Amino acid sequence: MSPELHQASTLPRPRLLDAGDAAFTIEFGSSIDPALAAAVGALDAAIARAQVQGHLPGLVETMPTFRSLTVFFDPLVTGRTALISALQPLLDAPAPVPSEDGRVARHWQLPVCYEPDMAPDLAETAQALGVTPDTLVAQHCATVWRVYMLGFLPGFPFMGDLPAGLHSPRRTQPRVRVPAGSVSIAGGLTAIYPWESPGGWHLIGRCPVRLFDPAWPVPALLAAGDRVHIQPIDVAEFQRIAAAVRAGELAPGHWRMRDDG
Repeated sequence: MSPELHQASTLPRPRLLDAGDAAFTIEFGSSIDPALAAAVGALDAAIARAQVQGHLPGLVETMPTFRSLTVFFDPLVTGRTALISALQPLLDAPAPVPSEDGRVARHWQLPVCYEPDMAPDLAETAQALGVTPDTLVAQHCATVWRVYMLGFLPGFPFMGDLPAGLHSPRRTQPRVRVPAGSVSIAGGLTAIYPWESPGGWHLIGRCPVRLFDPAWPVPALLAAGDRVHIQPIDVAEFQRIAAAVRAGELAPGHWRMRDDG
């Protein structure tokens, strides 16, 4: 049985899992749950603050997921036991839900086009769910999405939570090529493909915003803990924004809402 760490909360005690000679994983649970994501985000932010203050020598980086946080360290500077002991006080005093960089969760408003040319699976998915395409779009737009984690591709955000009536399994036949910017749903989640890639989710729209650029100071636009609001747009507006993004006329901060503190 994996050892457990004490945490001052109503959640089960997190488990400590080995991840090689230079990392370990702190697992908070086994499901996609906002409470687990909050615990992961709080610990991640606390670690970031402690690292800035110089309290965690040897810490290299952390990687948050839906339900766990993996901690990477330099074994020539610190050891697993010493680092775990240093982290225990942070588990005892979790902070409010933060974003990955330790700030209060940021809010973004991203444009999405749901018209047929941009949404090849919208009509079929709506029919399978027993709703109209307009209803599916309206519910998708009305949801304030929480970024649970980034993964699969650089900058690829796994976001929840899809209204229960819109849950659907992945496609039985994945696509070999999904266009960059495709907005998709599967299970209880939605995501945006930052790159062209294979994919098995249902494509219900497309976003013209760039989600990842290695030239940016922080390459990924979104981070775990962020909130995403969607603004529906038509094809003409999609093309206008896409052209402005390609020309470098819209900085990443353009999409951040001004009332998120």
